[in-house]
Amino acid sequence: MNRTGIGGTVAIVTGAAQGIGAAVATALAELGATVAAVDRDGEQAETVAAELTGKGHAVHAYRADVADAATVNELVERVESAHGPVDILANVAGVLQVGTVQELTDEDWHRTFAVNTTGVFNLSRAVSKHMIRRKRGAIVTVSSNAAGVPRHGMSAYAASKAAATLFTKSLGLELAEYGIRCNVVAPGSTDTEMQRGMWEDERGAERVIAGAPETFKAGIPLRKLATPEDIADAVVFLASDQAGHITMHDLYVDGGATLRA
Repeated sequence: MNRTGIGGTVAIVTGAAQGIGAAVATALAELGATVAAVDRDGEQAETVAAELTGKGHAVHAYRADVADAATVNELVERVESAHGPVDILANVAGVLQVGTVQELTDEDWHRTFAVNTTGVFNLSRAVSKHMIRRKRGAIVTVSSNAAGVPRHGMSAYAASKAAATLFTKSLGLELAEYGIRCNVVAPGSTDTEMQRGMWEDERGAERVIAGAPETFKAGIPLRKLATPEDIADAVVFLASDQAGHITMHDLYVDGGATLRA
């Protein structure tokens, strides 16, 4: 199905330097959006933007730490001034810290929440302030299926993503009267650098797909990892006209791994 309502819009995508964020920026740009590709790694964001610009798309790189509220507020004003009203926000930036609760340091915990939760709050607050005045817009937060299922050794990540999920849904309730939709995409295991960083060897993907009974982790019924493009497709759908009557929804894209009813 062709996605409408994307062409001619202005979109901010965080975490756009690689993985799912880069795939979301690409998908939106290919549908005709002007994209502000935001990442703490400004150099890599520039690389992504340059590649897409070379293909005729309107993509502009911005260096920013989403955990810094003042920086985020300035960023949104710069984007609106340079490119026009922001119609779409994709909160993709995220960090993963594995380890048992006893192994996690204070810094591990605080940084995980600073990016995965506070970052979503900072961007959503700054962007929605403008959307409210215009009475239009779509916000999509990329969370995780770990937000709804306990994961051994992933307490900080799971808790931060659960908070981001409920924040986004609550925001959707507040903004519904203005015609602004807020939704969540919850990926499962996806073939990204973050995922590969947890693998011990070249059989990592095989083990993820099979599951790990010793830590009570189910495998993936579809017998494959998601690609970043699989997740980007879900984000674009929720930002498009085809999802015009969907808000406060949590779309799991995990190959059935959570066995949700």
